[in-house]
Amino acid sequence: MDGILDWFLAHTWTVSMFAVVLATLVARYVVKRGFDRLARQAEKTHNMYDDAVLHAGRKPIGWAVYLFGFSWAAEIAGEQSRQEIFEYVAPLREVGVILLLAWFAVRFISFLETHLGDRSYGPTRVDETTAMALGKLLRASVVITAVLIVLQSLGFSVTGVLAFGGIGGIAIGFAARDLLANFFGALMLYLDRPFSVGDWIRSPDREIEGTVEEIGWRLTRIRTFDQRPLYVPNSVFASLSVENPERMKNRRIYETIGIRYDDVDVLKKVIDDVREMLRTHPAIDTSRTLMVNFVSFGPSSLDFFVYTFTRTTVWTEFHEIKQEILFRIAEIVAGHGAEMAFPTQTLHVDASQQPGPQPGPQPEPDPADDARSA
Repeated sequence: MDGILDWFLAHTWTVSMFAVVLATLVARYVVKRGFDRLARQAEKTHNMYDDAVLHAGRKPIGWAVYLFGFSWAAEIAGEQSRQEIFEYVAPLREVGVILLLAWFAVRFISFLETHLGDRSYGPTRVDETTAMALGKLLRASVVITAVLIVLQSLGFSVTGVLAFGGIGGIAIGFAARDLLANFFGALMLYLDRPFSVGDWIRSPDREIEGTVEEIGWRLTRIRTFDQRPLYVPNSVFASLSVENPERMKNRRIYETIGIRYDDVDVLKKVIDDVREMLRTHPAIDTSRTLMVNFVSFGPSSLDFFVYTFTRTTVWTEFHEIKQEILFRIAEIVAGHGAEMAFPTQTLHVDASQQPGPQPGPQPEPDPADDARSA
């Protein structure tokens, strides 16, 4: 018994290290169970910010327990061994704390960026594109600030680093003009917001058409309608015309319809009935221009045009409405006993130019021909 007691007295630092490591593992388990319990409680509410704090803090706090516990054990070992390597434990722990705080901030920002448009948390006034832009700016600020604080804690002069960065920035600016052009192009997209993530866009200047999936700092990713990814440098949008059909207020129906010339007597009634049908149709926006008028005498038809706007801007719904209206127009035309015209031609032939017996004196028969025939 005395020998065991003497060994413990001689190896007090070993026992202390073991106790610290064991306490660290226990504390890590307790922290994990605590976060699991808090997560179950947070599921009962619809507050986005407490979910963000739990999500952001779970991993950084778990690693913080390891950081403090193992650094404490290393300091105990350093007091016993007196080796120079253990002198770096305190600075490394300080750097670790800074990095963990930055990690927490980045995870918190990323969670908010992802869930600001989530309807389960209630209505929000921040769209996905704005959230993405703010998230990228805040994350970049956190990372840069963390790097500068780490350099300061390690003994580097932050002023010198910033001065070197200013001089180097001039050289990098000349070498990376395209990169900077794309960066400022992205900045203009975030400020002007000609389109947002999820919008269907197209350009009449180039073969660009599809749904915007991501607006990055260098490239904008567009998914074409045949599901191919299209990567467009942001600097291109500075000199490119872009249409955004997603922001249309209405969709237009503009059709020219022709009926036969034989139905000229009922043309006005057909036009009036078509106009009345459109005015009473629930899918037509009557506050917009609505026109149904006889427009021209065509080569083989009497043409009138239909010009109106639907309430919906959804492409698939628009075509369903347009199809129904065209069918109703066909029914109105048929209801008046008229018919849709199709290309025809009428050929007038001058009878005087036809082959056959011509008027005038006829030659006398030859007697020799009669004798031969007998």
